[in-house]
Amino acid sequence: MNTNVKQVVPFLWVTDIERSVKFYTEGLNFEMINKWVDKDKLRWCWLQWGGAAIMLQEYLPERIPQIKRGEGVSVCFQCTDAVAIYHDALSKNIVASEPEVGNSMWVTLIIDPDGYKLDFESHTEVPEETKLSEWKRIAR
Repeated sequence: MNTNVKQVVPFLWVTDIERSVKFYTEGLNFEMINKWVDKDKLRWCWLQWGGAAIMLQEYLPERIPQIKRGEGVSVCFQCTDAVAIYHDALSKNIVASEPEVGNSMWVTLIIDPDGYKLDFESHTEVPEETKLSEWKRIAR
């Protein structure tokens, strides 16, 4: 088996890198492990959280596209406990969808400041299409 490819890392173009870095580091617990600063301005960075990573780079003002970013694409993070990530996000005033079971996984969706869809997922034996609020009632 060829092991030349080590990791896939989504590269997200953003409109305000400082805002995005704050969202990912303070809101979602990512850590900046690499960066490019040019003329005292952060231009690019690599953020990591456990085994997951993303790269962010800010558009030049004249190159910001007028189309919606991330349309049709979701970045899916496989987690130990997506429900815990949901609760942590809510505690930091980040909007997250109520976890629901799909494909044998709890899934919560968070949309970043530029509209990129971030799915946090973790395996479960709970029946398909069960919402967390329903499961809490059933599990009592």
